[in-house]
Amino acid sequence: MPVFSPREIFLDYLRRYAAKDLDGIASMFSEEVTLRDWNLSVKGRDAAIAETRKNFESAASIHIEVLHMLESANSVAGELRILVDGDIELFVVDVLDVDAEGRITAIRAFLGRGD
Repeated sequence: MPVFSPREIFLDYLRRYAAKDLDGIASMFSEEVTLRDWNLSVKGRDAAIAETRKNFESAASIHIEVLHMLESANSVAGELRILVDGDIELFVVDVLDVDAEGRITAIRAFLGRGD
């Protein structure tokens, strides 16, 4: 059985997100993935893909810088600095859970402040 590192899955997810690779991200989601942030909460792969698509369509560019990461056996949390369209700066903590197959089962995002 392959061993999956939540850290590597998280970094791969962020690379694909910054590249706006919707198909790549969709392939990372479990069927029952949950996505929750400060604006919404959805359950299921199709709903999570639809919300991700909306984010991609509303941004010309996305740059993600990882500031800090914490990892456990099945989860990872990362403090991120996200720059949208070159001028919208967000400080976010993402928490991802992964299953035994390395699929993302949950994403929880929390908006913070840069100061």
